[in-house]
Amino acid sequence: MECHGGLVSSLSWCLVIGGVAYLQHQRRRHTAYGRYATAQGGRGCPAPIAWFIQEVPSFVLPLLMLLTEGTHTGHHHGRTLLICTFMMHYFHRSFVFSVLSRGRPVPLSIVIWAAAFCSVNGVLQGHALLHCSRYDNSWLTTARMVTGVLVFLVGMSINIHSDHILRSLRKPGETVYRIPHGGLFELVSGANFLGEIVEWFGFSVAVWSFPALAFALFTACSIGPRAIHHHRDYQQRFADYPRSRKALIPFIL
Repeated sequence: MECHGGLVSSLSWCLVIGGVAYLQHQRRRHTAYGRYATAQGGRGCPAPIAWFIQEVPSFVLPLLMLLTEGTHTGHHHGRTLLICTFMMHYFHRSFVFSVLSRGRPVPLSIVIWAAAFCSVNGVLQGHALLHCSRYDNSWLTTARMVTGVLVFLVGMSINIHSDHILRSLRKPGETVYRIPHGGLFELVSGANFLGEIVEWFGFSVAVWSFPALAFALFTACSIGPRAIHHHRDYQQRFADYPRSRKALIPFIL
């Protein structure tokens, strides 16, 4: 399959513009799920099912593209490693994080929009890597590739460890909120969000393409404000909340 460069560029710009627009929206009001959700009646989707439905397209669609279209584009270890790196995050989100999730029900509208986004972004990143990127055999050993993958793995480790800390705050069936301690939560209130942002900026460095950078920017714009909202919520809920903690970036923000 040929590279649809115009479509890839347009979708990438949509990620950038959409991320900025969503950032402005979240500055005015919270996205209504999790602790900020209002009563949704029968329209709420249980958290484990919601996370699976909305995240799995970004694993399945690139996998199908790799198994089918990838066989016709030549054998390039760098490209395969990068698309598998992308899928690794969503495999964990779909088949591990979703099963372990103890969160509140998610409004069905949010699940649908998130699934649609993950479908489009999964196809975008997969197509850009398989058909639009050019990597020679030396790419695997370049400083850019090695650094980007290492940063991605560090970010994913932070994200997984932080999620584990948050889950450990509750017993099964509980919906109460407690102050998280341990790991990067000693420095920021949104350690899980910071980890995911680090992941995708590491990925963008390794891939070195506009679609990957656009996705990293969208991630920062969409979940960065949520870390700030959580920080303010913790401060309002708990009089003894650590004053030294920042919201998202240690010692800065």
